[in-house]
Amino acid sequence: MSAHTAAMSEHEYREAKFFQTFGSVPTPAFHDPEEQTRVWGRPWGCTNDVGKLRAVLMHRPGEEINVVDKNKPMPEIGGFGDPEKGWYFMGKTPPDLAAMQAAHDAFTALLRSEGVDVILTEKAAPGALKSTFCRDSVIGVKGGAIVTRLARRARRGEELMVTQALARAGCPILGTLHGEAVFEGGGFALIDEKTAVCSLSVACNEEGIRQVEMILNSLGVELIKVPMPGYRIHIDGSFMMIDHETAIININELPYFFIDRLKKRGMNLIELPPEDNAFSLNCLAIAPGRVVMHATRTPRLAERLDKAGITILTLDYECIELNGGGIHCSTGPLARDPN
Repeated sequence: MSAHTAAMSEHEYREAKFFQTFGSVPTPAFHDPEEQTRVWGRPWGCTNDVGKLRAVLMHRPGEEINVVDKNKPMPEIGGFGDPEKGWYFMGKTPPDLAAMQAAHDAFTALLRSEGVDVILTEKAAPGALKSTFCRDSVIGVKGGAIVTRLARRARRGEELMVTQALARAGCPILGTLHGEAVFEGGGFALIDEKTAVCSLSVACNEEGIRQVEMILNSLGVELIKVPMPGYRIHIDGSFMMIDHETAIININELPYFFIDRLKKRGMNLIELPPEDNAFSLNCLAIAPGRVVMHATRTPRLAERLDKAGITILTLDYECIELNGGGIHCSTGPLARDPN
């Protein structure tokens, strides 16, 4: 007859009782505001594009702008560029770094005066002259951020600068795009807590969209895919939320199915007048109906915005826009109020 064998050792029993007493605690959820404050220092993330802006990632233009060589003009299309090295500058005259820094400083000062925590990145990678446009390298979603993967050679590598800044700030990174995915945040917008839209374009490929959609679906968010015409890269040049259920649109750059869907949900669509500066649409809601916008909007657009009850804070940002991006492009929202 075999000797008696203990079911478990004393150590195993004690360990089991400890883990039985101090077991897994999956609730409250990761994105719960109190849980985030306790673990991450504050509530992070965005569930819409218009709630009171609490924290934003930005990059002050610096020495990376000096990659622009005035001896590399591109007269057939305007601006300057070096296809072999991958950099390009859309302005017809070389960049004025001092003016760009002054405009950016004015922008950050305005945001801080509105109670926004402006989180600045540190030094950009050499020659990464588009680094000011933090919108493209990070997407704020419920509970944290997604670090994207930028499409163009001139921008590849900005992801590291942004990842380091998020880590220093204590912002949770919920995902990082990888493989051959490319997706830029200017191609993304949150309509509400359950609905987002992205552009399918040269800057947001199918694999990038698939990876972003996986994260969004885990957060209960549906992603609408909108094909961009030709070489239009981002949806923030044609669709911009400025209040709950109010958006500015360029009707010439959006497919009918998307415009129709917005109308059916009762959204107030303010059409960009044909004579307006394209950068008027590239604006930033810092609270519902409170928007920072380019200084050169037309009277017709101003009247439409006023009729919709939108308050406009004006910013002169043209010297930075010559680099190919605007007010919206320059901001990566990391925390917004849910309403």
